[in-house]
Amino acid sequence: MRIFDPHIHMTSRTTDDYERMYQAGVRALVEPAFWLGQPRTSVGSFVDYFDGLVGWEPFRAAQFGIRHHCTMALNPKEANDPRCRPVLDLLPRYLEKDGVVAVGEVGYDSMTPEEDEVFARQLALAAEHDLPVLVHTPHRDKAAGTRRSLDVVRESGLPPERVVIDHLNEVTVGPVADSGCWMGFSIYPDTKMDEDRMVAILREYGTERMLVNSAADWGRSDPLKTRRTGEAMLAAGFTDDDVDQVLWRNPVEFYGQSGRLVLDVPADAGTLFEGNSVLRGTPA
Repeated sequence: MRIFDPHIHMTSRTTDDYERMYQAGVRALVEPAFWLGQPRTSVGSFVDYFDGLVGWEPFRAAQFGIRHHCTMALNPKEANDPRCRPVLDLLPRYLEKDGVVAVGEVGYDSMTPEEDEVFARQLALAAEHDLPVLVHTPHRDKAAGTRRSLDVVRESGLPPERVVIDHLNEVTVGPVADSGCWMGFSIYPDTKMDEDRMVAILREYGTERMLVNSAADWGRSDPLKTRRTGEAMLAAGFTDDDVDQVLWRNPVEFYGQSGRLVLDVPADAGTLFEGNSVLRGTPA
């Protein structure tokens, strides 16, 4: 089983996680820019964070045989903080860098006028830089937030196939499926979606335009939820090809629109852990 996790925050994870992910079949991932658990107080903190996403974190992942990519954006939660707004002027520099495969996470947290403005501006940046977009739907009032996100995407003029609407559930998947946008699902231990619910959605809506991610971050989360979803699919009667489509080919197709995916074995694999059996295996 080969796995491409299309949304995981490895900055908040340990090298043990990278090792376990490789053993589970993960060979590529996308790390979206997000908030760090508490407010940033200056634009300089974003610069350091963004530099880590395109520099240190890809190197760290490569040592475990995993290709690291990222998305860049001012996230919805911090769009309301005027201290963070100048980040929008920095983004064009980062949106041109290798390994940056989309604009994101953008969208809504509290659905404020400030978030409206920042969302629309970053969709325009995506069009200018010819990149796909990762849209975060809010944790509160998710149905209204999803509808509003779809309206803003339509108003932007971006083709729907260039947009993934993430953190969906049974209530919000229908409108996104009808819109032509890609559908993203975060599989969590306690919140969002679980494996069995995801299987039920795949039975109803099929495997096209579906992205399954772990969204693992600082909180209680599990970077192996992609693997566990694949196992649940097989147990429910889906084929190996179905699993490969959802866990590998779909994220490759979506993020491949950036023209920046690199999916071969990293040259740095094993440089710090030479001889480690984890780095000699192939996906199970």
